[in-house]
Amino acid sequence: MNAMKSKSVLLHGRPVAYVEAGSGPVLLLIHGMAGNIGNWREVIEPLAGHHTVVAADLPGHGASAPGAGDYSLGALAAGLRDLLVVLGHERATLVGHSLGGGIAMQFAYQFPEITERLVLVSSGGLGPEVSPVLRAAALPGAGLFIAATATAGRSAGAALARGLAAVGLRPSADIAEVARGYASLADPGRRAAFLATLRSVIGIGGQRVHAGDRLYLAEGLPVLIMWGARDPIIPVHHGEHAHQAIPGSRLEIFDEIGHVPQLEAPGRFVAVLERFLEQAEPAQFDATEWRARFQSTNNGA
Repeated sequence: MNAMKSKSVLLHGRPVAYVEAGSGPVLLLIHGMAGNIGNWREVIEPLAGHHTVVAADLPGHGASAPGAGDYSLGALAAGLRDLLVVLGHERATLVGHSLGGGIAMQFAYQFPEITERLVLVSSGGLGPEVSPVLRAAALPGAGLFIAATATAGRSAGAALARGLAAVGLRPSADIAEVARGYASLADPGRRAAFLATLRSVIGIGGQRVHAGDRLYLAEGLPVLIMWGARDPIIPVHHGEHAHQAIPGSRLEIFDEIGHVPQLEAPGRFVAVLERFLEQAEPAQFDATEWRARFQSTNNGA
């Protein structure tokens, strides 16, 4: 990833930054809240050995321009569909981390004919509980607090990293990644996009969007759920419950790992994902079956 430069394409008049690498079946990697393409930096090149890997900065994140004001899951999913169209890809396996998992589920719901498989990594949208820090960010006036602390945190975080390095230590990958994302909110445009995105899915009571009532629609779609057992942002039992609710799904829990398995244990992450891709045949969309799931009086039970 260090040698891999992002490209940019205009979508609806706004630049979207993305990375595309490798060849073969398409993997669409979707990052989380306040994240960017860098959230996948350890796994893009290994995965590109057998796949076409596409990773994009969501609107207002990384090097992508802010959106038109709609940061709902539906709008973000549609934007990714549009990116695939522009890049000439007809179908993809979706790999979503945190907020990206919620977007991936929304994508599979809106565009089932494009979706081959679904991979949820420490995913949002599967239960109400979420870190108190994210709930606090949904409060009125939180933007002023974030503006002050993110700016200060940028320099403080760098100083802390230097201090830890001096004694041979470094922060865990998930804490470092969260800190890096938070520091990016010093930029007013990124901060506005973050708050709009966050408030579309999180309120002061927790996650406002829950896919539980539609998980039955994933029947027939290969689903892999990956989670860190020590995730401090979204509890691992969300993944366990989703696994029970989605027939045929696979669950991989990473012991001693936090919120970002793809950075904390990239080798294992790639191995688990590659095994799933090899063993699970891509779904073939059948409009008749899709319609039957909606018409079922007992929601597929």
